[in-house]
Amino acid sequence: MPEPAMDRADAAAQHKRRTGLTRLLHATRHSLQGLADGWAEKAFRLEACLAFLLLPASLWLGDGWVQTALLAGTVLLVLIVELLNSGIEAAIDRIGPEWHELSRRAKDMGSAAVLLSLLLCGGTWAAALLQRIASHG
Repeated sequence: MPEPAMDRADAAAQHKRRTGLTRLLHATRHSLQGLADGWAEKAFRLEACLAFLLLPASLWLGDGWVQTALLAGTVLLVLIVELLNSGIEAAIDRIGPEWHELSRRAKDMGSAAVLLSLLLCGGTWAAALLQRIASHG
C-alpha cells in the first residue's frame, strides 16, 4: 500500500529541519529542476543557446577581467531574469486562466524586466565591440 502523500506544511517543515550538506543537496536538486523547467521554455532555450556562444566570446572580446565579467554578467543576467519571469508566469497561470488586471500587470512587468536585461546586454556588448573596433582600426 502506498504511503500517504505529505501535505505542504509537513513538506515545508521537513525542509526547514534539514541542515548542512543535506539541505545544500536538496536545494541544489531543486535548482537543477528549475533549470530543467526553464529549458522547457522556448525563450529561455534560445537565450541559453546564445549564452553558450557569448560566454566564451566574452573572454575574447573583454579587455581585462572587469570588461570580461561585465560581458559575461549581462548574459547571465538575461538568463536569471528570464527564469524569474517564467516563475511569475507559472504562478499567475496556477491561479487560473481567467483574465485579471493584476495578472496582466505581473506578466507584463516580468516581460519588461526581460526586455531591459536584453537591452543592457546588447548595449554592453555593442559598446565593447565598438571599443575593440576603434582600438584596432
